[in-house]
Order: sequence, then structure tokens, then C-alpha cells
Amino acid sequence: MHVITRKRLNEFALIHPDAMVPIAEWYRSMKHNTFSTFSELRTLFPAADKVGKLTVFNIGGNKYRLVAAVHYNRKRIYIRAVLTHDAYNSGKWKE
Repeated sequence: MHVITRKRLNEFALIHPDAMVPIAEWYRSMKHNTFSTFSELRTLFPAADKVGKLTVFNIGGNKYRLVAAVHYNRKRIYIRAVLTHDAYNSGKWKE
């Protein structure tokens, strides 16, 4: 999968240094795999959830949420937000 854009991941990791390793692991897993459907994606990320047209990943032992638009047909994933668990629960990312 082609991840767009890694910049959001790096910016979040600068603010939350303990997220750096889990984000890097998620990124590596996405880059080295290709998924055709959400069910295929869940084989590698069983805690991933669909929220409308977006996919939400639990990162770092459920401390962080990564919200992305996954385009299976184009093999691309667009990062929409990387959030702490509390920021995700506030729901402001949906606006």
C-alpha cells in the first residue's frame, strides 16, 4: 500500500515520542502489504474498525488512533488524523 502522507505520522511522533515505534511498525506493515478488502486488512490489523468511509486503527496498545481513508482499488491509504485515545473519543476529528 502507498501511504499518503507520512508527514502527519512524523509530526504526531514528535509531539508524542512514545508513539514513534508503534507508528513506525504500523507504517512498515502497511508499506509491505497489499489489501483488496477490509476483511483482508483485518487479518493483519484485527482491531481496525470502519467508521463511515474511514478506517480507524488502534496504535500503541490502544493509546493512539490512526484515522485513514483506504482506497483498496488504488492500493493507497490517506492519513486523515493521528490522535490520542482521548482526542479520538472527543469526536472533533469527525467535523
